[in-house]
Amino acid sequence: MSLPGGYMGKILRVNLTDQKLRDETLPDNVLRTWLGGRGLGVYLVLKEIDPKVDPLSPDNKLIFLTGPLTGTAAPESGRWCSVTKAPLTNTIHDSQSGGKWGPELKFAGYDAIIIEGASEEPVYLWIHDGKAELRDAKHLWGKDTHATTDMIIEEHGDSKIKVMCIGPAGENLVKIACLINDKGRAAGRGGHGAVMGSKKLKAIAVRGTMKPPIANESKFMESVRANIDKLKKHSVTGEALPKYGTAVLVNIINKHGILPTKNFQTGVHPTAEKYSGETIAEKILVKRVPCWGCIIACGRYTRLPKDSPYAGEGDGPEYETVWAFGAQTGVDDLDAITKANFLCNELGLDTISMGHVIGTLMELYEKGKIPEEKLRGLVPYWGNPAAIVELTWRTAYRSGIGDDLAEGAKRLAEKYGMPEVAIVVRGQELPAYDPRGVQGHGLGYATSNRGGCHLRAYMIAPEVLGVPQLVDRFDTKGKAELVKVFQDGFAVVDSLVLCKFNTFATWLEDWVGLVAGATGWDVTLDELNKIGERIYNAERVFNILAFGDGKEYDTLPARLLKEPMPEGPAKGYVVKLEEMLPEYYKIRGWKDGRPTRAKLEELGLKEFADKLEEAGLLPE
Repeated sequence: MSLPGGYMGKILRVNLTDQKLRDETLPDNVLRTWLGGRGLGVYLVLKEIDPKVDPLSPDNKLIFLTGPLTGTAAPESGRWCSVTKAPLTNTIHDSQSGGKWGPELKFAGYDAIIIEGASEEPVYLWIHDGKAELRDAKHLWGKDTHATTDMIIEEHGDSKIKVMCIGPAGENLVKIACLINDKGRAAGRGGHGAVMGSKKLKAIAVRGTMKPPIANESKFMESVRANIDKLKKHSVTGEALPKYGTAVLVNIINKHGILPTKNFQTGVHPTAEKYSGETIAEKILVKRVPCWGCIIACGRYTRLPKDSPYAGEGDGPEYETVWAFGAQTGVDDLDAITKANFLCNELGLDTISMGHVIGTLMELYEKGKIPEEKLRGLVPYWGNPAAIVELTWRTAYRSGIGDDLAEGAKRLAEKYGMPEVAIVVRGQELPAYDPRGVQGHGLGYATSNRGGCHLRAYMIAPEVLGVPQLVDRFDTKGKAELVKVFQDGFAVVDSLVLCKFNTFATWLEDWVGLVAGATGWDVTLDELNKIGERIYNAERVFNILAFGDGKEYDTLPARLLKEPMPEGPAKGYVVKLEEMLPEYYKIRGWKDGRPTRAKLEELGLKEFADKLEEAGLLPE
């Protein structure tokens, strides 16, 4: 059978325990069933990883994937993703990143890499034009992500090499450690950097000159032009994001009273303007930095003044970052916020979780739960700019109180006797939207398979931004159906490995032509919708087998369910989860948070229904 277009037709399996590498292929039917990226990663994880595995043991695997549109002319297709069992959440977990590393992996001849086992000594993987080899990385161990990238490029003498690596945080098995590529792009969430560190894999460097084949060039390019036209004409992708970057959301979200402030104690930060996208553009923006093949160019490169105590330069900060180090900690010092962002990039830390967990610490400190001797003179009061910079360092190196922050907000709050101040879902820190003022977004958080996340169902689009159309954000009616549509659709985006900003201007019906043209498949809209639903159900199956996922976990912190928003436009509201969850389960074909056999067989997942039944976990 001939290979579909869009793919390079080869995946690389690397066993670090015995240092052996081999090329493999995947059947056409597997690719068409799961597409690539997140979907294909979920399939491989379900087939190859024991759901009960310790995420930091050699038996866990780390899979890097591209999609059928990666490295093609499809707009916003310069991305890649990582899939594993995450140490932060113990869930199946995918993390996505932009930059230029993903397309370069395809140009080097591979659609995906499966990393298994663990090396005794630090190594890095070098892939170039269809060849792959492991190299000694002892000289790189301990280096930050910038130094690691520079040293590998210098070693090979080719400035076009793209490097993805971990920093000290990943080496130190920090559970909020991320993967950094191109020095400033991050597969941030879940602690994938710690998984890579546990395997003593410091970096993957890629370089190639091949191109993915396109099955029907004229059909594909016709669809490319139509998608680009919509992106350029849309106010979000054609104006707001290019001009102010993702931090354009700061003032919008704050005005709606849902900018989580001081660990979600309120939704209004009076001085948020000081770190907004508009202020960043005025004071520290140097240039826009697009990902490979991107026409939006929301990425920022910024520089702090030389006379600032936080002087430095680099990529970012993004919206989620300025919120995490800003409102979440009560800090409004743009220089300190940006410096903490730079450090996260260099040390390999997820900015969302890092800022969030500092906010958790500040509330614990405010309530007298942190012994002074743990702080070594540091005073983590709300709004302390120096503290967010210092605690970022300490976390990466597990120094003092940083050793506790390295375990994430849930374990930190539990250790100091106040689990209720951990604002998490399935162990993952919630991002930059207080769901008390956006009911559908709250349902999306609660039912997210990878833990608290805004990127499983970005209900901010319809509930705040009016995309595709504005709905009443305080009403629960109809939200269950909308959340499912977004969750399934976003699973497709992540499997084509497109940027989610596409979804402001285009949706699945716009991508049918891209997929059909690239692959040569007679794919339909219904087929794409079904793929998205299949992926979401398969993820839930893994979690059920891993830790008994279900209704008990489909919930939110009590603060969001029982404590009304104290002020602002969302004053008086809580998340009315009980009004939405039963309808959501009904629409999903689930019982108490678990898919039924009928639903799984409808999606072609009979073998996984059998596994649930064997484990006594299939609902009756």
